[in-house]
Amino acid sequence: MNAKKMLLRSSIVLYFIIAFEVLIMISPFAGLFYTVFNPVLLKLAARTPTRWLSAFFLPHMVLPQDLLLQFVRVMGSVLFVAGITVFLICAMQVYTAKFTKKGAVHSGLYSYIRHPQYLALGIAGLGLSILWPRFLTIVLWLLMDAVYYFLAGDEERRMINAYGEQYRSYIGRTGMFLPGGIEKKLTPRSVAGKVVLASGLAAAVMGIAFYLRVYTISQLTLWTGSPNVAGIAILPEDGFRMDHRMGGILAIKEVRERIRDDKHYLVYFVPQDYIMQGMIADTGGPWKLYEQHHSLSMITDWIFHPFRHLREGHHAMHGMHMEHEGMHMENGANAAAEGGVVRRLIFLSIEDMDIKKPADLFSINALRVPQFMVDVDVHNLRVVEIKDLPRGSGWGTVPTPVF
Repeated sequence: MNAKKMLLRSSIVLYFIIAFEVLIMISPFAGLFYTVFNPVLLKLAARTPTRWLSAFFLPHMVLPQDLLLQFVRVMGSVLFVAGITVFLICAMQVYTAKFTKKGAVHSGLYSYIRHPQYLALGIAGLGLSILWPRFLTIVLWLLMDAVYYFLAGDEERRMINAYGEQYRSYIGRTGMFLPGGIEKKLTPRSVAGKVVLASGLAAAVMGIAFYLRVYTISQLTLWTGSPNVAGIAILPEDGFRMDHRMGGILAIKEVRERIRDDKHYLVYFVPQDYIMQGMIADTGGPWKLYEQHHSLSMITDWIFHPFRHLREGHHAMHGMHMEHEGMHMENGANAAAEGGVVRRLIFLSIEDMDIKKPADLFSINALRVPQFMVDVDVHNLRVVEIKDLPRGSGWGTVPTPVF
């Protein structure tokens, strides 16, 4: 039994390690983490039946302008913070009772449900699955919830052995994860009924995740004015600039000579100092966030300011030295001083996919390969900087979000 419990608890630890990937990837421990985890992601991404597990189902790099997507993103932070807060409060109750030898805790949330800590961790896990929305994360969250159910049952058997009729009476007036009256109405009594209910809930969760992915793609700010080039704006207000200037940018000689007619391209239209650009391509050292020393401020922004870190996230790196080989931020500042607006365009070729409609550019089966980036004064159609990009992102070969 101890070995079984250890295995179950280890699976919970594994979930939170993987769900906290977004925190680890902006920390100095990213290299160590991906040495172990990235081979798993790459194996999943290499096989058609499992490729979807490494994909994302909600916006993570794009600032959503749709109210539903904004609400879901905010709820991710709310659920995560609320779940962790409730878990800590309940943990304090349990350990205080242990130290004072008062026995089982029956007050607070424990007067309504028997396992508020597991419920709280499940809520926090759902929040994490929204904050770092890989399909793998949501699948592991469902498995973690199943583990909590079995652990709760095991704990209740031990409590009955320890407290006998007193604990049986407590079970009679409370629910396992929901208040007793509600749980009795919603939960089937037979094992078969419970299996059907759990399977139905899991299918519903996965269905919602796939729907959100399709919905997210339908809400992206896109430019499709070229037969083989499409643009995506990170900031919604850049859609106007992209619509009016993208054609002119593609006609610039330095840009045009890098585009092949027999390839399809997805172009990210972003501010020069967009903090998440390292996930799109390796555009330079400052955008490999794991090499910086601003992890705490970036994590705080990610949780408590769901959209500021996308629009103004570079403030977390305020004072960081921005000059390095191949990156001339001062030229962009000069262009802005002259009345221009500089945007960075990151060109990715789309491979292994027959592109028939814009949504195909974001297909789970498509391979997106960085080609080059160009900083352009979009008002004056003047190139500030242009350079070829290496294959992969700022995190090497790690599968990263596409929207």
